[in-house]
Parts: sequence; C-alpha cells; structure tokens
Amino acid sequence: MDEKDTDRLEAFSDGVFAVAITLLVLDIRISTVDPSGKILDNLGLWSALLGQRSTLFAFVTSFLTVGIMWLNHHRVFKHVERTDTGLLLLNLLLLFLIVFVPVPTALLGGSLGEPYEQAAAVLYSGTFFLIACSFNLLWRYASYHNRLIGKDIDQRTVAAISRQYSFGPLFYFTAFALAWISAPASTILNFMFALFFALPGPPLRRLPQ
Repeated sequence: MDEKDTDRLEAFSDGVFAVAITLLVLDIRISTVDPSGKILDNLGLWSALLGQRSTLFAFVTSFLTVGIMWLNHHRVFKHVERTDTGLLLLNLLLLFLIVFVPVPTALLGGSLGEPYEQAAAVLYSGTFFLIACSFNLLWRYASYHNRLIGKDIDQRTVAAISRQYSFGPLFYFTAFALAWISAPASTILNFMFALFFALPGPPLRRLPQ
C-alpha cells in the first residue's frame, strides 16, 4: 500500500474533469447566417438559438452531471487518506468514462427528430449508468473496512454514504431503460438525477478517542 497522500491523484483527476467539462461546450455552434448566406436579424438569431434547444439542454445536463460528479469525487477524497494500485485503477476507469461524456452529448444534442434519436439516448444514459457504477466501486473499495479512509471513521456513517451512492446505478439504469421508449423523457430524467446528487451526503463522523 502506498502511504503517500492523494494530492497527485486528485490533481490529475481535477484536470481530466476540467477537460471533459470544457469539451462539452465545443459542440454548441450558433450560425449567424441563413442558408443563403444572409446575416440573420434579431428574430432570426433567436430562432437559430431555439433550433439548438436540444443541443443546449444536452450540454446543460452533461455539464451538471460531470460537475456534480467532480463535486462528489472531491467529497470522497476529503476522506481518502491513502492510495493503492486498486484505487488508482478504479479512479482511471472513472476518468475514462468521464472524458467520454462529450461524445454521447454531441450525438444526443443533434438527434432530436432524427432516425438515430433512440440510439443516441441509449448511449447517453448508458454512459451515465456506467459512471455511477464506477463511482460506487471507487467509494466501496476505499471504504471497505476503512481500508483507505481514516481508521477512526464511524462505520455507521460509512454505511449511510454507501446507501446514498447505491441509488446512482439504480436511478441511471432507469433512465437507460426509459431511453428505449422516449429519448426526451430519458434526458429530462438524467437532468433531474444530476440535481438530486448535488445534495450533500451525511458527513463522516469519527469515533471518540
């Protein structure tokens, strides 16, 4: 076990989250000219913005999800005191999925009314489902018998946090299943889940010395 602090792991993770969340905005392109090459007037520009509503909504949903995943990642590593190879590999798996998010976001944003709308929504929700599973693995690996967190942390609090995080895969699997029926409804559900997971979990309590 590597008894060094986790600063390098956290700094690398923050960089990957920052790249992923920045790449999301690159797919928002609002043209200021119409198909004939004429510059749009005020009404035309508002219409162009409205025409990008699905892209903008997919961007907002992904931004919130990735941002809140970073927030929870930060919360977890406030309590992780040690690292080992298993934790590093699980963290890399999580970051791999996070940095992939701009791909299904771009597909979903341009899929409204297209023949591939369902497939785009399935890939989008499926990615978030895998991220939720990966995040759960990371936390449970670190917290199992207080392996990598403080030895004096109350196990009842650890169990309460584990229960809260366990909702993630279940919720996102629901959105994944719904994507096969309705792409817009699945996207809205993903947006609502992002807001839910923004709520802080119970603080870790330490046992009295």
